Amino acid sequence: MNVAPMRGGTAVQDHVALAEIELCGELMIAASAAAERLSFDRIDEVLNVADARDGRAPGDDRR
Repeated sequence: MNVAPMRGGTAVQDHVALAEIELCGELMIAASAAAERLSFDRIDEVLNVADARDGRAPGDDRR
């Protein structure tokens, strides 16, 4: 397989893709530590989506 060399360095970063990979990793870690299937609430907790749905910033513990 021939790959054309990149100009200006070889580091290419797709921040969205990197964030998605990190979230998938977090889900895999949580799933491997769980005795049963992850509940939707636990998945939301791992992905910090419950905070966003409630109008809070991720990690904001104010209730």
